[in-house]
Amino acid sequence: MAITNVNKSSVSTLASPGGTNKSAMAMVTTLFFVWGFLTSLNDILIPHLKSIFSLNYAEAMLVQFAFFCSYAAFGIPSGKVVEWIGYQRTMVAGLFTMCAGALLFIPAASAPSFALFLTALIILAAGITALQVAANPYVSVLGPSETASSRLNLTQAFNSLGTVIGPLLGGWLILRGAKVLDTSKLSPQALHAYRVHEAATVKFPYFAIALALVALGLAIALYKFPRIDTTKDYRPIGEKKDSIWRHRHVVLGAVAIFVYVGAEVSIGSFLINYFNQPEIGGLSALAASALVPFYWGGAMVGRFIGSAILQKVQTGKLLGLCAIVATLLVLLSMMTFGHMAIWTILLVGLFNSIMFPSIFTLGIAEMGPLTGEASGLLVTAIVGGALIPEIQGMLADRIGIHHAFVLPVLCYIFIAYYGFKGSKVILPE
Repeated sequence: MAITNVNKSSVSTLASPGGTNKSAMAMVTTLFFVWGFLTSLNDILIPHLKSIFSLNYAEAMLVQFAFFCSYAAFGIPSGKVVEWIGYQRTMVAGLFTMCAGALLFIPAASAPSFALFLTALIILAAGITALQVAANPYVSVLGPSETASSRLNLTQAFNSLGTVIGPLLGGWLILRGAKVLDTSKLSPQALHAYRVHEAATVKFPYFAIALALVALGLAIALYKFPRIDTTKDYRPIGEKKDSIWRHRHVVLGAVAIFVYVGAEVSIGSFLINYFNQPEIGGLSALAASALVPFYWGGAMVGRFIGSAILQKVQTGKLLGLCAIVATLLVLLSMMTFGHMAIWTILLVGLFNSIMFPSIFTLGIAEMGPLTGEASGLLVTAIVGGALIPEIQGMLADRIGIHHAFVLPVLCYIFIAYYGFKGSKVILPE
């Protein structure tokens, strides 16, 4: 999944250099891959921790709740850090913060403690938030303004590549030797031994991740990034005395971001447990994890296809159409079983692909000097990735995992409305 954040000065005051710095672009693109990889590992952690700590679905979804709440908690402070120490140093700080979070997985597994796992995820996500706050706007100013969208699409494609590789590698490393036992029959000593043994599978992957993050942090710190001129203002469209709350397409755009991220994360988080159901696939956690990359891979493929289509089709119309198709696919999965239920839900990823960048673009359209504030509101709405999966977990505990997908259906219906109608710019009176 790709997430964009721009501080107040980034949109309306950043000027572009004459040509794209390809080496700097390549360095920053690695960051997009890294946070996509780490974010998708949550889909492996959820069923693993659910089994280890005998969690219900609502409790297991606290993994995503803790992770995505960090965007709301650290997004605005990270923007202030960028203004204080600049893009490059914020990237480095973000990577080292992520390293600290990854290392905390080791004592969390040794304890073992679900609360400590959640703390590690919060620290990891805080670093990712800082990374995104710095990297996204920096990519947009690494070349001519007219090709900024193309550069962001390219980096987001590598973000999707990370979300594809993450579940594959994470599933093999973490779930390969996992054992699912009926913990209610174990003595307290046996239960503790079982949890220590199973939780230990996360130690090596996250220690290796921590080392990689340190190496990347040092590389970013030592690399001589080009200086970017931030003194040239773009032509303002709105009035400075205006407020983002008076612009309907901005407010509805924030709601659309909230439900989109929530729906995307909810589906990805439930895939392994969904495919484990006897009436759906009856697959083991390891076998199911091998299918998760098809969901995220669809988003990667769709971004390449969507970038070409968007040159000829209006963004709102394509967004609405993709949302309708996603709605129908989820409904079809809910009404079927076996291979049909599996592949229809996986295919949703393909139609998710253009949603976030499209909603974001539509949400900040024609905002002029208020673009930064509008961007901040949209990024805060990413907290939907924390709340909606938690609600779906509660639904799954009550009505079953198969029927709980009604929540993403409602999310996609709103996105379709936003694409066709809610995104239209209406000047406030």
